[in-house]
Amino acid sequence: MMRSRYEGAQTFAEFLAGVQQNEELWHSLARRAKVPDEYVERVTRLPGKLHLLVLLEDWCGDAFNSVPYVAALADAAPNLDLRVLGRDANPDLMDSHLTNGSRSIPVVMVFDDEFRELGWWGPRPKELQEWVLSEGLKLPPEERYAEVRRWYARDGGRTTLEEVVSLLENTLAGAKAGN
Repeated sequence: MMRSRYEGAQTFAEFLAGVQQNEELWHSLARRAKVPDEYVERVTRLPGKLHLLVLLEDWCGDAFNSVPYVAALADAAPNLDLRVLGRDANPDLMDSHLTNGSRSIPVVMVFDDEFRELGWWGPRPKELQEWVLSEGLKLPPEERYAEVRRWYARDGGRTTLEEVVSLLENTLAGAKAGN
C-alpha cells in the first residue's frame, strides 16, 4: 500500500510545476539549493535504496525554506529519491506525524526499499523550532516570521541537511542493530 502511494506521489519537479502560492520563492530557492559534497557522500555510503516522502503545502514558509535542499540532496545521491504529497489531501499520514499535536509541515518520512517507515523529520530544524516555541512566541506573528526568514537565509539549508542526513544514518544504524 505505501509503495503504491509513494509511486503515485509527485516528484519535486512536478510539485514545483504546479505551485500556486509563493511560486517565485519556491523556484528561486529550488534553483539556489546547493548540497555540500559531504552530505552526498554520507548518504551514498548508506546501504540500500531510501525513499523520502514529503508532506507539504505550497503556502508553507518552512517548506519552501527547507524542502528544496532535501530535494537537491535526493537528486545528488544515487541511493535516495523523493516524492511529495499534499498535507491536506493526506490527513491519515499527517495525523500519524504530528508535532506537539499539530499538523505542522513539512514532514519528511524515510522509507527503506520495502517501504517500511524508518523515521521522520519536521517541521523545521530543531534549533529554530526551539526558538519559535520559546522566544518566538513572545513576538507578534509578523516579527516572528521575519526572524524565521532571517534564520533560514543565514543557515542556507545546512541545518536541515545535517538533521535529515543524520536521521538517515541513525535510522539505518538502528534498523541494522534490530536485525
